[in-house]
Amino acid sequence: MPFFTKKPVTIEARQFDGSASGAAAIVRWVALCNHQAQFADNKLTIETLEGTHLANPGDWIIKGVAGEFYPCKPDIFDKTYEPT
Repeated sequence: MPFFTKKPVTIEARQFDGSASGAAAIVRWVALCNHQAQFADNKLTIETLEGTHLANPGDWIIKGVAGEFYPCKPDIFDKTYEPT
C-alpha cells in the first residue's frame, strides 16, 4: 500500500475559549469570509462542508486551504500544526 505525506500548508486558526465574547469574535471572523457560525444557548456551531459541527471550549476553529471552516480538537491541532 502506498504512503503519503501531508503537504505543508499555512492555515488561519483561532481557539474558542468558551466565552460569549470569544464566540462573537469567531462568528464575526467566519461571517467576514461569507460562511456561517452561530452562538446560541452557550453553544458555538460552525457550518462545515460536512454540515453543522459543534465547537467546544478549547477547540480550534480552522480556516482551511479552500476557505472552509471547521473545528479541531486541541490534541489533534497540537499534533498537526505549529505556530509560524
